[in-house]
Amino acid sequence: MRVVVPCETDETLDSLRSGHFGHAPWLTVVDLDEDMKPLSVTAVKNADHDMAGCGGVIEHVMGLGADAIITAGMGYPPFMRFTQAGVKVYVDRETPGVADVLVKFVAGDIAPMGEDDTCKH
Repeated sequence: MRVVVPCETDETLDSLRSGHFGHAPWLTVVDLDEDMKPLSVTAVKNADHDMAGCGGVIEHVMGLGADAIITAGMGYPPFMRFTQAGVKVYVDRETPGVADVLVKFVAGDIAPMGEDDTCKH
């Protein structure tokens, strides 16, 4: 399973998560094995929202082969595009660090995002 976490820096597990998916400067990409143990962790520069627009950021993440995204915030259009493409979107607004949010995710302590959880802007 490939999990993408929008974050503020390229420090992978030591990064702080971004408050909003589309404007995150970096993405931490984690490949998990069937036992939900990390196989690899990499930092990928996100597409520039101001240059590529929301659609460009979505396509960039889709191109990474994401199975799931863990976000603190995401608008309705990206949420719908991801879910329609089979990418599961999870929401956690309390955990600031990438490593800690992954621990919660693996433990099953992060809920899937619903339409009502999306940002309204």
